[in-house]
Amino acid sequence: MDSFGTIAITTREFRLFQSLILREAGIALSDRKRALLVGRLAPRVRAMALPSFGAYYDCVCADQEELVRLIDSICTNETHFFREPKQFTFFENDWLPSLRRAADAGRRRRDVRIWSAGCSTGEEPFSIGMSLLAHLPDWKHEIFATDLSTKVLARAESAIWPIERIAHVPVHYRKAFLLRGSGAQEGRVAATPELRALIRFGRLNLHHESYPIAGRFDAIFCRNVLIYFDAETKQRIIRRLLDRLEPHGLLFLGHSESLSGNESVRAVGPTVYALRESQ
Repeated sequence: MDSFGTIAITTREFRLFQSLILREAGIALSDRKRALLVGRLAPRVRAMALPSFGAYYDCVCADQEELVRLIDSICTNETHFFREPKQFTFFENDWLPSLRRAADAGRRRRDVRIWSAGCSTGEEPFSIGMSLLAHLPDWKHEIFATDLSTKVLARAESAIWPIERIAHVPVHYRKAFLLRGSGAQEGRVAATPELRALIRFGRLNLHHESYPIAGRFDAIFCRNVLIYFDAETKQRIIRRLLDRLEPHGLLFLGHSESLSGNESVRAVGPTVYALRESQ
């Protein structure tokens, strides 16, 4: 058995949590993640003065809020501004200019709608927002940012970060879209009101059958999220995401994720995919 102080998890208890997390979040925890699960859950088990992980499992099954807290605790939220720089180069130098050309030719309206699925602490949607404001300043922009974890969503919605987090933000974007804190906020930066106004946040579980988010999107960013799902869940989520794209829309995945073999899409950039015209 693995142990954390005086708290130990049995193989049976670990299997129960494996099944629960897969069922509720679609996240497949391998046996190698047993120590990680113990480390993430043991503080909560202790805080609730429970005698075992089995007792905590019973609490989670009986309390929806505790289930959300459990999912929050096992989510890994690694991100930074302008992550996957080759994609942002493509986004700014190729795709956004193509939208402007289409609008200038009267083939589309001057608006763009983007979904950041798995937004973590907000660096991704705010990076997208900076790009939109810089390259399409006279357009209407909508960014929807969702995540499974309520904990990181609260941090994202605050739009405040330690100053060291902006290392990857181009200097001209820092000057235009970020505010340096002073006094009690010394050492922090915040998004400008103009940038914050672009983004709407909400909790969304990609594993659920229906997504409470209306309409279609010109682009969906779902990067470094699919790696946490098993193969069947991954394919189901991909189909749902593609169904939410406009016919001309793009799906951005993480550099280690691929849709090779999926005949409904074609690669147009670095792990960037567009629907085939026949779809």
